[in-house]
Amino acid sequence: MEKQESAYNMIDWWKKVLFKNYANFQGRARRAEFWNYTLFNFIIFLVLYFVVIVGLLNEADDLGFLGVGILMVYALGVFIPDLAVLVRRLHDINKSGWNILFYFIPLVGPILILVWMFTDGDRFANNYGEDPKNPGIPELEFTGESH
Repeated sequence: MEKQESAYNMIDWWKKVLFKNYANFQGRARRAEFWNYTLFNFIIFLVLYFVVIVGLLNEADDLGFLGVGILMVYALGVFIPDLAVLVRRLHDINKSGWNILFYFIPLVGPILILVWMFTDGDRFANNYGEDPKNPGIPELEFTGESH
């Protein structure tokens, strides 16, 4: 039996991104999925950096090099899921995944991406799928005609 997303913790979100949606650039990712995955990744990177620094400061070169190796392998391993969850998060606010390229505009781009990552997703279905926070809500269509 699978957990409901409302009961997910940080590790559950991380596992969902890495194992269920590794290279999934389709659909939408809610804020909880994006930020919990990002936070847990940050914690893992901090631990690996700590291993590298401890190894290098104590002149335990083997530990330092092992830490660098694990860090590099992990960073390469999560590169695709990082991009995928970012694109799906952009889809949640009805923006194309190509908007990720704004990140390369100095100063303004990363701030804009950060603001978008904090923006609440569309409440109903949009161009990229149904609302992941409240699935099953019917799409409302307004035609502008009065009867």
